[in-house]
Amino acid sequence: MGERFKIVLLGGSGVGKSAITLMFLQGTFLSEYDPTLEETFRKTMAIENKSCLLDILDTAGQESYTTMESRYIQNGDGFLIVYSVTSETTFEKVSTIYDLVLRVKDVDSFPTVILGNKSDLATQRKVTPNQGKDLSNQYSLPFFETSALQNKNVTESFSSLVQILRKKRETDLLTKKQKKKKKCLIM
Repeated sequence: MGERFKIVLLGGSGVGKSAITLMFLQGTFLSEYDPTLEETFRKTMAIENKSCLLDILDTAGQESYTTMESRYIQNGDGFLIVYSVTSETTFEKVSTIYDLVLRVKDVDSFPTVILGNKSDLATQRKVTPNQGKDLSNQYSLPFFETSALQNKNVTESFSSLVQILRKKRETDLLTKKQKKKKKCLIM
C-alpha cells in the first residue's frame, strides 16, 4: 500500500461537507440534509499513478469551534474548508477556521484547500467566485467552486490536497535528512 493521509472536512453547518464526501466516495448525491455528528470514511485512490489511502473525516458543522474541532485539527494531515456560495456567513467563517488550524498546528501555513460549494444554485448565490479566489489568494491556498449535486470539482479538490500533502511530506523528509547531516560531533 502507498501513502496514507488523514483528510478533514471543516465548515459551517449545512454547507455540504457530507454531500461532497458521499459524492467523492460513492458517486451519489445526498439530497436530504441530515446533520452529521462525525463520520470517518476510507478510500483508496490513484493520483498521478501513485496509490494512496485516504482516511476522510466528515465533521459536524459548528457555530463555534470547540475542543472537539481542535482534536480533529491535531489529527488531520490536510483540510478541505467548505463554505456555501449561498451563504455569506459560512464564507466569513473560512478565515476563522483556517486561523484555528494554524493556531492548533502552530505553523504559518498548512495543507488546505478552500471549497465554495453549491455552485449549481446560481440564483441563490451570495458569494462570487472572485470573493472565493481573493480569500484563497490571501492565504496562498488552492480554491475550487464545487457542486456535490453536479459532481463538479469534487474529485479535483481531493486530488489537489493529496498533491500538496505529498509535496509537504517530501519537503519534511528532506529537512529531516539535512538536520541529521548537520549534527556536530565534539571529541
